[in-house]
Amino acid sequence: MNDVHAVPVLQRAKKARFSLRKRTIAVLVLTVGFLLTITVAGVLCGDAAVTTDFTQKNFAPSFADPFGTDWLGRDMLARTLRGLSISIFIGLGASTVSAVIALILGTMAATLGSKVDAVITWLVDLLMGIPHLLLLILISFALGKGTVGVIVAVALSHWPSLTRVLRGEILQIKEEDYVKIARKMGQSRWQIAVKHILPHIFPQFLVGLILLFPHAILHEASITFLGFGLPPEQPGIGNILSESMSYLSMGMWWLAVFPGVALLLTVILFDTAGGNLRKLIDPFSAQD
Repeated sequence: MNDVHAVPVLQRAKKARFSLRKRTIAVLVLTVGFLLTITVAGVLCGDAAVTTDFTQKNFAPSFADPFGTDWLGRDMLARTLRGLSISIFIGLGASTVSAVIALILGTMAATLGSKVDAVITWLVDLLMGIPHLLLLILISFALGKGTVGVIVAVALSHWPSLTRVLRGEILQIKEEDYVKIARKMGQSRWQIAVKHILPHIFPQFLVGLILLFPHAILHEASITFLGFGLPPEQPGIGNILSESMSYLSMGMWWLAVFPGVALLLTVILFDTAGGNLRKLIDPFSAQD
């Protein structure tokens, strides 16, 4: 009787897992599709974002101008989309570089002996002990600010946490039987890392890479807002928000509200995409 009752329970559990997986995939596809739409729209709005029309200046949001216009008559919807696309491109580039650094250092720390591990662990603790925004500003300022300064600053400051995660994963994999057998068969540390370790940590690396995006986007906007990032002529979200501060007291609230909400929505979407990808790669996380 127990076996008879167990079959429907197992079938319901299997259907529930399949349904959860379908919902997760659907949310992931919709999220990625929306982000791609924002990016493409921002690229197409490049000229409209900087076009001035003094006959249309300081217009409040309307059907013709959903996000209103600024003091130079520029379309705030076009500027917001362009700013988001710039932030996304910078975030993607900087996060990719940062994640690759984390992968290399995490692998080295876990496979090249205790001395290398101690040095990399010390470096991780050192960078994580420095206030993040201060480190970003120092690196960007030292490189002359601008787009290159922002990308390098974000890339060089976001790898420590992912390095620590990947190092822990690799240390666990090193204790698996197949790795010990490969070591006894005379394979070098490099061969073991490439053939047996990297393929197993790639899912964690991919999820970590995607989850770095929202941090990179927010920090790029933050240091640009403070004047240590993108040049003023670029319609980045940080520049848009910084410029709007002088006009909020005049009642032009839309100059800051719509770009700020759009930035927050983009960050949430990236975080949602990373969380759903983690559920697909690691089903156990879906139970958290």
